[in-house]
Amino acid sequence: MASGGSAIRGSRVGAGPMGEQDRGYHADRVAISYWDALGNETIRYFSATLPDEEIPVTIDSPQSGLPAGRDKENPPSVAKLEPYKTHLAYVKERRTEEEAEQLLEEALEQLRVRRGKVVAS
Repeated sequence: MASGGSAIRGSRVGAGPMGEQDRGYHADRVAISYWDALGNETIRYFSATLPDEEIPVTIDSPQSGLPAGRDKENPPSVAKLEPYKTHLAYVKERRTEEEAEQLLEEALEQLRVRRGKVVAS
């Protein structure tokens, strides 16, 4: 026979003297709807005793991952992220040969000044 623990079979461990009506599924709750930019509705439940200023104005929508707000007509806009740049996009941004030579010459000149030497090129 296995023994251990002092809980009576079928009892709720940690229920305590408060009773279940004050927390868990029996507590008074209020449902608040949030909408994201795609029109997805998310319903979150909060304690009825929680002050209104402690209830978040925006949350992250679990359906889309976008921010969601309480206002159905004006949900938070989608963040404008810089799209991933391909290698070709970086190649197009490269400097011309003349600009590259000028930058190299400026860098070499700064090194020469720091060392205090004049190196013939």
